[in-house]
Amino acid sequence: MERITREWVRRQLPRRRSDGHKGTFGKVYVLGGAVGYTGAPVYAAEAAVRSGAGLVYAGVPGEVYPIVAARCAAAMARPIPRTYKELLAEMAGCDVWVVGPGLGRAARTERTVCSLLEDLEGPVVLDADGINAAAAHIDVLKGRRFPTVLTPHEGEFIRLGGDLSRGREGAAADFAARHGCVLVLKGPETVVADPDGRLLVNTTGNSGMAKGGSGDVLSGMIAALIGQGAPPFAAAACAVWLHGRAGDLCAGRLTEYAMTPLDMIEGLPAAFADLEAGEIS
Repeated sequence: MERITREWVRRQLPRRRSDGHKGTFGKVYVLGGAVGYTGAPVYAAEAAVRSGAGLVYAGVPGEVYPIVAARCAAAMARPIPRTYKELLAEMAGCDVWVVGPGLGRAARTERTVCSLLEDLEGPVVLDADGINAAAAHIDVLKGRRFPTVLTPHEGEFIRLGGDLSRGREGAAADFAARHGCVLVLKGPETVVADPDGRLLVNTTGNSGMAKGGSGDVLSGMIAALIGQGAPPFAAAACAVWLHGRAGDLCAGRLTEYAMTPLDMIEGLPAAFADLEAGEIS
C-alpha cells in the first residue's frame, strides 16, 4: 500500500507564484455553524487561511454571526442570506466550498446541502453535517459534474452506506469508485481514495487529534489547497499529511492530552516549513 510521505507532499504541494495576489490563491467559502456549534466554521475558515488561501469567507446563521465574526481573525464572516437564491449567488463568487462544519441536521439543512451539490459549479469539500445531509441522497454525488471530496470518520462513513467489512482501504476505494468522489476516511492511518483507483494511506498524526474540531481544520486545509490549484486527490492527501504533521508537532510541545484543534491551526506554519527544512523538533 502506497503511503503519503514528506517527499510525496513536497512534490505535490502547489507552488506559490512570486507575482501572485490574493485573487491568485483561491477564494474559499465555508458554510456552517449553528447554535452550540460556533467553533466548527471558525476552525475550517482559519485553517484555510493558514494553508495559503487568498480569501476565505465563513457563511453562518444570523443568530451565531456575532460570535463567529468575533473569533475569525483572518477569515471574513457573514450572515447566511435569507433565501437559497441569494445564498447560491453569494457562494458562486468563490472557487471552492466547504459545506457542513457545525451546520446542524434540520430538514431545511438537508434540502439546502443537496441543492448546493447540484448547483455549485466547482469543487465541494463535504464535511460533518454536510455528509449527514447527503447520506439519504447519496446519488447526488455521482450526478455532480465537478469534484467532490468527502471527509467522514467511520461512523459517518457507515451512515453513507460504506461497508467496512472489506477493511478500511478496500472500503474507501470501493466507495470512491462507486460514487465518483475523493474519499478521505479519517482515523488512525487515514485513507485517501480517488475514483480512478488511486489509494494512499497517511503516515502522520496521533491520538491528541481525536478531539472535536480537528476534522473541521482538515476540511479547511483541503479546500485551501484545491483553491491554489492542486487536483482534489492531491489536495486531500497533502492536507491529511500536513494536518497530521501539525498534530505531531503540537503533541511534542503540548502533549497529546493538552493539545487542541486551535493549537493545530497555529502549528500549521511549522508543518509547512517542515517540507522545506526537513525534520523540526
